[in-house]
Amino acid sequence: MDVLSDADVEEVEAIEGVFLTQGAAGDETSIQRFVIDPGAEVPEHDHHHEQVGAIAKGAITFVVDGDERVVEAGDTYVIPGGEPHAARNDGDEPVVGYDIFSPPRTNPDWQK
Repeated sequence: MDVLSDADVEEVEAIEGVFLTQGAAGDETSIQRFVIDPGAEVPEHDHHHEQVGAIAKGAITFVVDGDERVVEAGDTYVIPGGEPHAARNDGDEPVVGYDIFSPPRTNPDWQK
């Protein structure tokens, strides 16, 4: 079993107000933590990885095919690989969540 502590990895401000931390990765999946400040946006993008996530704190608005969905603390979601999606924090508090990617996303383009 491998364990990766947040203290062992660097949080990266990938986009203004969007902070990402690469977590543990296995042969089939990887995990990243995200913190999105109020008013911050993740522009539309896609990747071949299936993305399954959970919101731990706050609420985030996802935009997929023009459809807006609010996902709140305690909710989980899945975004199929190749599906264009965007996200924004319309609330007054940071959003904290976790995304699991399959296949593993061990070298995302936001890493410096």
